[in-house]
Amino acid sequence: MTIDQEEKFIPINISVLTISDTRTSEDNKSGDLLCERIQSSGHKLYKRDIIEDDKGKIKKIIKDWSSDDHLNAIITTGGTGLTGRDITPEALEEIFEKKIDGFSTIFHLMSYEKIGTSTLQSRTTAGILNSTYIFALPGSPNAVKDGWDNILKFQLDRRFKPCNFVEIIPRLDEK
Repeated sequence: MTIDQEEKFIPINISVLTISDTRTSEDNKSGDLLCERIQSSGHKLYKRDIIEDDKGKIKKIIKDWSSDDHLNAIITTGGTGLTGRDITPEALEEIFEKKIDGFSTIFHLMSYEKIGTSTLQSRTTAGILNSTYIFALPGSPNAVKDGWDNILKFQLDRRFKPCNFVEIIPRLDEK
């Protein structure tokens, strides 16, 4: 992976949504980790919140946030597993205008190298709504770290070559 140091870094606005029935602002390790990495990479942490595993609430906040023209990406953490309350993929995929299938594929390839077949228990997903990128990461701090450090840090950097998500932001709403 190549970062073109000759090109200027362009920070984007990223919001973080933790989806959990059990996390609070005091013990949200994955959300804290993600926010720290976003900011240390030079991006702006635009909004942050924690909501419970409720499909209607997830859809509403994602729709509301993505309708803000100043927001470029939303990263969620939590609710991607297999238990009965894990409904993040179902909520998001019902509202995506476009799904980014390769995100899950790359996440699972990377995850397999670390945790083997246990990666099957994650249903990470990504898509676009209202010209806003939406990425759903698992709730574990290690998964969040891997998703940011090995995928999103590069794809959300305009200098990453041969291509990246940032360079096509102006074209996401083309008709």
